[in-house]
Amino acid sequence: MTFPCGYLPAMIPMLPHITVCVCAFKRPDLLARLLEALDRQTTEGLFTYSTVVSDNDVDQSAQTVVSGFSSATEMRVTYCVEPQQNIALARNMALKHAKGDFIAFIDDDEVPDEDWLLLLFRACMFFKSDGILGPVEPYFEGEPPGWVTKGRFFQRPNHSTGYKLRWAECNTGNVLFRRYVLDGVEEPFRRQFDTAGEDTDFFRRLAERGCSFVWCSEAAVHELVPPARCQRMFLLKRALLRGSNFPKQGGGRWKNLTRSVIAVPCYTLALPVLFVCAGHLGFKYFVKLCEHASRLLACAGWSVVTER
Repeated sequence: MTFPCGYLPAMIPMLPHITVCVCAFKRPDLLARLLEALDRQTTEGLFTYSTVVSDNDVDQSAQTVVSGFSSATEMRVTYCVEPQQNIALARNMALKHAKGDFIAFIDDDEVPDEDWLLLLFRACMFFKSDGILGPVEPYFEGEPPGWVTKGRFFQRPNHSTGYKLRWAECNTGNVLFRRYVLDGVEEPFRRQFDTAGEDTDFFRRLAERGCSFVWCSEAAVHELVPPARCQRMFLLKRALLRGSNFPKQGGGRWKNLTRSVIAVPCYTLALPVLFVCAGHLGFKYFVKLCEHASRLLACAGWSVVTER
């Protein structure tokens, strides 16, 4: 995609720098694959970039991968460790070691296209936004069950390029933002979100400060979906975890709580019909029902699921 933004690197004394932040969670094989893909990023001379790997494993399982990779490439990779098992703290540790004008986040189980950073950067300059997000597309490790593909359980929302995102639509799976959005933010990712929801809270607080985020549909990354995730129990547990983390969120709490109060009886009544008409559709709404029910239970002081 071409953005007619007229951005000419020769007009400034130093190219902007992007730091790509990666949080590693005990999967060295996936981390190695991601680092190789990051090393192949094209820049067209518009920016420089480096990578920070924040290892969220007290045993430092990612260190060997980073050390071996760093010795065989010119891309600068900074390694750091957050021994406490907490996704928010791991992201904050990555930010502490991030340098430059822009920061990108990508998950360790994802792989970007070679022009990923370039497309995010061009879009950010063209739309003059505080940050850019792109799609996360599933890449199944094996042939998924039919009900998974029919139910689109791993398909995330997509938008046209230029779409202005609401904070609830933002996450850290594929994002580039200007470093200045962190100015005055003491704890970018708050530690109480130790298992999930830390990125939604992050973007909510930035939105309240007036930051704007725009979508770039061309800047895709591909998320590995192993067979273990294509199980009904995994999807149910993930939905219950999202619901259990709901009380930690701030904005729109009463509005979303009202939705759950309405959704639980409606989905309960509709489920028998949906399961008879289409099994995958019935299960999809059963997953939604579990999330809403878990949300209500969490607000009453009972968290059904607290760990991934």
